[in-house]
Amino acid sequence: MSETTSPRRLWTAVLRRWPTALAVGLEILTFGGGATDQGVLSLSEVLLLLPLLYLVVAKLRRREASWPVLLICVALLIALRVLDVIAPAAVFGGVAMVVLVWGAVDGQLYRSGQFRVQALGMLGFGAVALAGLIVDPELGRYLVAAGWFFHGVWDFVHLKLDKVVSRSYAEWCGVLDILIAVQLVFML
Repeated sequence: MSETTSPRRLWTAVLRRWPTALAVGLEILTFGGGATDQGVLSLSEVLLLLPLLYLVVAKLRRREASWPVLLICVALLIALRVLDVIAPAAVFGGVAMVVLVWGAVDGQLYRSGQFRVQALGMLGFGAVALAGLIVDPELGRYLVAAGWFFHGVWDFVHLKLDKVVSRSYAEWCGVLDILIAVQLVFML
């Protein structure tokens, strides 16, 4: 293999797996964010965003909204942290309740389908995230790590089934979730 072919192949592989490369790059930039009790609390709040995004995209029935909804959620998270007036977890929980009520009112919650699955995911992952906020920080670290890990599994199932969110988002989120879970467990 020539020297000019090897970098080209590497670049092609990175471009093909850009969501994975983006997740690894983001994890490298934020490495150590879960090393403190405050870092674990922050990751618990962010854990609420993961199922919320799936819930909103399922409600909208627009997979292409995955990345724009993520950007809106991250901007909201940053604004809430900067303003420090209300806990992001309260806002995200409130948004989830609004979307769930909306789904109940229009009947989407009662029909079998992806919205109902995402509603259950929101309740399950939301419970783990909220538990991570209120229990002893050491136990919280493992609860939050489990939440991130199982959300990564959730992402990969959705990637395999090609459902709800865009494939690129599911791949990116799955890789990032697993890496954050590993960081939480091994950054003692």
